[in-house]
Amino acid sequence: MESVEAVVAHIQALSGSHEEVADLHSLLKQSEGALRSRAARLGPFLHQLDPSAHTLGYLFLLEAYSSRPISRELDEKILPFIVGFINSCSAEQIRLAPEKFISVCKSLKDQVMQLQVPIRGITPLRTAIRKLQTSSEQLTTLHSDYLLLCLLAKFYKAGLSILDDDIFEVDQPRDHFLYCYYGGMINIGLKRFRKALGCLHNVVTAPMDALIVIAVEAYKKYILVSLILNGQVPPFPKYTSSTAQRNLKRHTQPYIDLADCYATGTFSELEACIQTNLEKFQSDSNVGLVKQVLSSLYKCNIQRLTQTYLTLSLQDIANASQLKTPNDAEMHVLQMIQDAEISASINQKDGMVSFHEDPEQYKICGMIEPIDSLIQRLMELSKKLSSLDEQISCDLAHLTRIGKERPRLD
Repeated sequence: MESVEAVVAHIQALSGSHEEVADLHSLLKQSEGALRSRAARLGPFLHQLDPSAHTLGYLFLLEAYSSRPISRELDEKILPFIVGFINSCSAEQIRLAPEKFISVCKSLKDQVMQLQVPIRGITPLRTAIRKLQTSSEQLTTLHSDYLLLCLLAKFYKAGLSILDDDIFEVDQPRDHFLYCYYGGMINIGLKRFRKALGCLHNVVTAPMDALIVIAVEAYKKYILVSLILNGQVPPFPKYTSSTAQRNLKRHTQPYIDLADCYATGTFSELEACIQTNLEKFQSDSNVGLVKQVLSSLYKCNIQRLTQTYLTLSLQDIANASQLKTPNDAEMHVLQMIQDAEISASINQKDGMVSFHEDPEQYKICGMIEPIDSLIQRLMELSKKLSSLDEQISCDLAHLTRIGKERPRLD
């Protein structure tokens, strides 16, 4: 068993060329047992190495040093080592031992959570994700950890830096579930309900052989966000797994009841339903969303009026949408006009509201650039899907499975 001093000497001598680093990698794997058995003594040796010049060796020592049980006092001492390493390390060398790098980054996440300072881990983890990725289309196991820290720190906008990426490469299904679930929660925090609905939809409709807890929790929020955004919950798409279609509603009955009450358009019934299930909503930490569902019923009722009437008085709107006064109705209508949810004008003199057709004619020059950008993105997505389809159709494992299932399907 080599001493730590000898291992450090090898690291300093073999961190130059690709060939030397490959030899060093083999030596380090043979020395893992020695490093772990002396984990408590590795701190001083890290000072002898440069994380940018000796990335691979530093990583092996740091992973062994940070993986042992650590007290709260030692957390503060180890954090600078990890943060400094993530900022300085060579992306090429960490990809030689990605499981080690992920372990170090997860230690960072655990430590900032234990210290109750999740915001300190956000920037380092974002840097770690970019260094670990081979492209922005790859979902790493660190994505969900990063989003979790953004949620705990209530620094939602930081999550958008990776949520706005198009993801096509997923190694582990669990990573995808957590990424979409946390992404949905971050978008809810930013009131980007359409984006949130897309993330939660991906969890609910993802392939699953057995019902998982995260899908149940995602469906609860999916129901609430659907009501806030669209006033109704859509049926499951055909591609939703049979497991989800059979079981999700059974495990979310209070939320199904809420959606049924919402469909009646009666504020008192919806309020009574919320009170009946309030304890359940509280235990699920969904009370904030439920309150937004309640307030959105006014908006939904007003939108229904625009489908029937061209002109209504504020008093009629207040009566039909169950608002207390015409002033309340005016405030809601003005907010909906501002949010582009309806097109209308208010005559202050006689208290009448006129509903209009969508005034957007899509002829202005400002529309050309965003439409062109969207078309280009769709073309790139189409090419990507064609490439993935070709890869799957040539995959031996896929062809073997289809071959076995063909007699049953026939």
